Amino acid sequence: MTDESVTGESETGESPTLCPLCAAPVGAPYATVAGHDYHACDACDFIALSSSTLDRIDRGTAPRSYDDAYWAAELAAARERAWGPALARVAETLLYCRVPVRRFLDIGTGAGLLLDALAWHLPAARAVFHGVELFPPPTAARTLHANYHVGALRDLAGPFDAGSCIEVIEHLTPRMLDALVRDLAAISAPGACYVFNTGLTDYVRHEDPAYLDPVGRGHICIWSVAAARRVFGPHGFVVHPLPGKTWAFLAEYGGGPMGEGTVADRIWTALPENVALLRDPATGSVLHLLGIESARAYRG
Repeated sequence: MTDESVTGESETGESPTLCPLCAAPVGAPYATVAGHDYHACDACDFIALSSSTLDRIDRGTAPRSYDDAYWAAELAAARERAWGPALARVAETLLYCRVPVRRFLDIGTGAGLLLDALAWHLPAARAVFHGVELFPPPTAARTLHANYHVGALRDLAGPFDAGSCIEVIEHLTPRMLDALVRDLAAISAPGACYVFNTGLTDYVRHEDPAYLDPVGRGHICIWSVAAARRVFGPHGFVVHPLPGKTWAFLAEYGGGPMGEGTVADRIWTALPENVALLRDPATGSVLHLLGIESARAYRG
């Protein structure tokens, strides 16, 4: 994306007729925030800025630029996530994954703060964890972790067995997400599992309408499990809901049928190799316990 901005242009009254994801007809705006219209598609359960705005973003003009000013506002929240809920998402993913995890990738890692948090909690597994960021903050704000990579997924050598993508895809148009998933498939081992933490459509509708924030935080597209399946499926991923979580889903590369139960039930049959990663010789079993409890906590 470039540093250009369209924040001064009102889109109220603009009437796109087709969903930018599935091309079904959409009606009046679902909401207008800071002069930008969001439309909700009933056919694929997707909420997004208007098609014309997403087209402009794909051409390089975004409502929010990921520059130094963005990172100055974002780093505090990123640090809080990295040392809190992001650790829980990583722990869960390791327990859900049905293949041994030898390399774990944090996609859109920002300053790499999650790598630092994982290295502190799981020092014996430090080399397992990698992070990649296409639009990094200033150098002084970045981690010194050896596995911090600046660039795109296509720049990395695979394979990876698991990963996280936390508060990223709400910033991406359907074309951008399709490219990310295509590149992720190219570096994923069969059976690789990735947790995507993002406010889903039910979260926006029932818990936090302010998550629609095109200018301040750059949230332009709100996904659902159904919407994500349209993008991930053609690239070989199976998208699984996570019971009780309106802000996350799991994408499994080459995943087979679920059978009985849910992904969250896998915590009881987690692979010993992955459990061992979470039970560090120096810091103990706190992340193993965190993964189990976090997987169970939201199930109602």
